Amino acid sequence: MSPDVWLMAGFFLFMLAAVSAAGYVFILRPAQSNPRPVEIPTALTLPDPDEGSPRGLMIQAFRLLGEAIPGAQSDSNPLRKRLAAAGYRRPTAVSIFYGIKCVLGVLLGVTAGWLAVLYDGNILDSVIPFVCAFGFGYLIPDRVLGRKVLARKTRLRRALPAAMDLLILAIEAGQALDQAVHDASRGLRATFPDLAAELMLMHLELRASKSRSEAIRNFSDRVNDLEVRKFASLLLDTDRFGASLGPALRTHAKYLRIRFRQLAQERARK
Repeated sequence: MSPDVWLMAGFFLFMLAAVSAAGYVFILRPAQSNPRPVEIPTALTLPDPDEGSPRGLMIQAFRLLGEAIPGAQSDSNPLRKRLAAAGYRRPTAVSIFYGIKCVLGVLLGVTAGWLAVLYDGNILDSVIPFVCAFGFGYLIPDRVLGRKVLARKTRLRRALPAAMDLLILAIEAGQALDQAVHDASRGLRATFPDLAAELMLMHLELRASKSRSEAIRNFSDRVNDLEVRKFASLLLDTDRFGASLGPALRTHAKYLRIRFRQLAQERARK
């Protein structure tokens, strides 16, 4: 092969590597490493705050590439719930995620095919390595997303006792549940921004004339964690039967702390 072909292939690989690295740094890196004040959840902010910046241009490039995939813009796409569970609620999150999958798959595929050509010298023998590496690279973002979902569920679960303590203080001070949720969200945004954003979104749904039971169910469905579902069921039951919420929350918070302590002791013994 001529030197010009090798030069073009090297330049192409360099550009793919640069795009993939920038996508990981600006998009897939956890947002919790640089928490910002949570007042309105990302799901309700339609304009792109990064538009015009290098990060915004990179996001737009991934979005345009992902929109070419069928089903990327469908509201019924199950990937949208997984991204929301990981904290990515932007309306274009599915398209951006598909764009990252395609770029990473092509990057690994071209790299594997290029190495096969260097080793064997036959272009036809590089087809199988290209296909296998493309499939592997296309599936890597799914594994990363699964780990992020589990990590965020863990952070939400650990924040529940503190949230319940704040709710107890607000409710026993005479506030309604809607205002208590708002105050708890403001109190948690510095230490537990994930749960603060979820509570703020539930508060905004309540202010948008949604019923209290529907807003609580939406909160439980978005997180999709067992302990959060128990907490949501507690709120629903007390609202349905008219029971006192303060003592119920205090009892449940005590149960959670005992359970977390027992789980930690079990892991230590193992």
